[in-house]
Amino acid sequence: MQAKAVAKYVRISSRKMKPVCDLIRGKSIEEAQAILQFTPRKSARVLLKVLNSAVANAENNHDLMAEDLYVSEAYANQGPGMRRYRAGARGMASPYVHRSSHIGVTVAERE
Repeated sequence: MQAKAVAKYVRISSRKMKPVCDLIRGKSIEEAQAILQFTPRKSARVLLKVLNSAVANAENNHDLMAEDLYVSEAYANQGPGMRRYRAGARGMASPYVHRSSHIGVTVAERE
């Protein structure tokens, strides 16, 4: 049995999220929460919220025990970018993109 949670349109680049997702993939829930709690990155705080939401979904919707769960899947896909402009050289405008991402966590029961 699996339960998942997804956070969409999070204002952080998926390139910054992916290394933190790699830290918790395959770990037990307690270990993953400890890793994310003590990782000093903004992406770790966001991923911890999504992980806690997936665990709550598993407990409330599928009647699973949190002690038996592990992180079977953790991903960060690229979301839409907000295009903006800032002042450039010689009076011109230079474009830049505020990147966003879609973050998903799937927890499953250990066999």
